[in-house]
Amino acid sequence: MRYLTIGSDPARQRRVSQIALGAMLMGTATDEATSFAILDRYVEAGGTFVDTANNYAFWLTGSQGGESEQLLGRWLRSRGVGDELTIATKVGGRPPRPANALSEDLEGLSAQVVKESLARSLDNLGRDHVDVYYAHVPDSAVPLEEQVETFGRLAADGTVGLVGLSNHWSWQIERARTLAAAAGLPGCEVLQHHHTYFRARTDQGGLRSRDGSIGVTDGQLLSYLREERDLPLVAYSPLLSGGYVRADKPLGESYDHAGTRARKLALDEVVQQTGATANQVVLSWLMDADIPIIPLVGASSVAQLDETLAAADLELTPEQRHILDAAGQN
Repeated sequence: MRYLTIGSDPARQRRVSQIALGAMLMGTATDEATSFAILDRYVEAGGTFVDTANNYAFWLTGSQGGESEQLLGRWLRSRGVGDELTIATKVGGRPPRPANALSEDLEGLSAQVVKESLARSLDNLGRDHVDVYYAHVPDSAVPLEEQVETFGRLAADGTVGLVGLSNHWSWQIERARTLAAAAGLPGCEVLQHHHTYFRARTDQGGLRSRDGSIGVTDGQLLSYLREERDLPLVAYSPLLSGGYVRADKPLGESYDHAGTRARKLALDEVVQQTGATANQVVLSWLMDADIPIIPLVGASSVAQLDETLAAADLELTPEQRHILDAAGQN
């Protein structure tokens, strides 16, 4: 396993495995016995970074979420796992009432909601603190100053380890960090956005923003991260839900462009050279990037997880890295 340190304050930073495990579907689509087996195998292999959210996975159950946190809590208690595992969860994407589909109607990020949601998450997890706490999606109805102060105070009192932002625009990240620094409070030290080898179009608006695909890593964010070297990116959906390896899994309209075709040829070439799977090459490429990236992967079986974990042992040569990086640049 590969490891890196997240967070700048020695009192709050964490050394985590560079492959994080997503627990989004645990307790719903993935049954408890299978989920426990996946978590056991992940820890056995040296994994130390598990990710969930307070709203996972309401859309599958017609609830408000919490099933994933609750399953993790049961597993943590049954295995006697303590602070050696870094647990991340999120707030802001939970529906205010039971729902079975994603919508614009969310609880948001008011101080009251954040504090009440954190207390619920801690109860679900059976912990007195959470190691990484993300604002799940932006909330334009609550002043950013209020959000920064709420998360910063929670980090200052130790209930939260590191503050994170997920699915935010680059300008929001920079403004939030500036406000926190000016207030003398802990600010954002971890990001979570979608990022993978194939580059999605980001110009098409959607549910969260009419200005483009919020939450999808673009050139603006990558450029920002190259300047802010202490800010790691947790990359969710790095394997495109099987899109790299399953012929029956279409990538979707956002990947239907010339850049994807060029990168597909480059990926196929490196796969042939290494003898690894396309998934493993993509994960190794992410972990070897010139900015700190932690791929966040899900698994529905132990066998699927084992294929993913093997990426930690795959080291691309400089020539192979060049083949992948150069594709689609012209």
